[in-house]
Amino acid sequence: MNTPEQSLPAPGWRAHLQLTFAQHAGRTRLVERQHVGPLLVQRPFYPEGPSCHAYIVHPPGGVVGGDELRMEVDVGVASHTLLTTPAAAKFYRSDGRTARQDQILRAEGSVLEWLPQESIFYPRAIVRSTTRIELRSGAKFIGWELACLGLPARDQPFHAGELRLSLELWVEGLPLLMDRLRINGAEGLTGTRWGLGGHEAIGTMLVYPATSAMVDAVRSLQPRGVELGVTLVDNVLVCRALAAQAEPIKRTFVECWRTLRPLLIDRPAVPPRIWAT
Repeated sequence: MNTPEQSLPAPGWRAHLQLTFAQHAGRTRLVERQHVGPLLVQRPFYPEGPSCHAYIVHPPGGVVGGDELRMEVDVGVASHTLLTTPAAAKFYRSDGRTARQDQILRAEGSVLEWLPQESIFYPRAIVRSTTRIELRSGAKFIGWELACLGLPARDQPFHAGELRLSLELWVEGLPLLMDRLRINGAEGLTGTRWGLGGHEAIGTMLVYPATSAMVDAVRSLQPRGVELGVTLVDNVLVCRALAAQAEPIKRTFVECWRTLRPLLIDRPAVPPRIWAT
């Protein structure tokens, strides 16, 4: 028989990663790197000259109830940083506790690209996740967030659990986009016509500052297996996507990125090498 102490759940991971990028000698450098717990960047890469590519790594490979992950990134003036992840983030079923993730991305007079792999939310996961992008002094941004609800390939829908997902874009201290999504698995949102219409994967891509020419460029694409909507409000291009699985959305967003990056920063898209592994 377990004693009260033995029956208590193990404490969750507490992880904090702080990165600062700055321009030095004609190249964007990772000038500050601090981490506590299992969240880190191993090394920067330079596949396109002065621009810095960095891969955010979470060694445990998954997030469970009680875990708390926090990441803060600052990209300094005249810098160009591309951030991605080596694999999908997995949020496993919870024992009743909430998994929390907070990501704050700041850029000042620079270019920031946020291109993570998808987040997979297992049935019965309980998650609060916030991504906040703060831009100042003419900074440019292109990036996305992708979520897969349940495990469609295994025929395991997100039938239980709760997700509260937030995506924010602030420019010069003003909120240009405040996106809130609450999903309760027990309500069957994914299968209803007024909800996600049977889709199990959702994605949002943002570009700032954007133009009507960018909207036309995205609308000229012909993605397969994806329902894609494009809007332009307050110089923010917003692409919203729905699909049966995450892969078609990711493929579509990469195609959008290849199309829009030259229009935004006058440079061709150079995919991170980790995507090819």
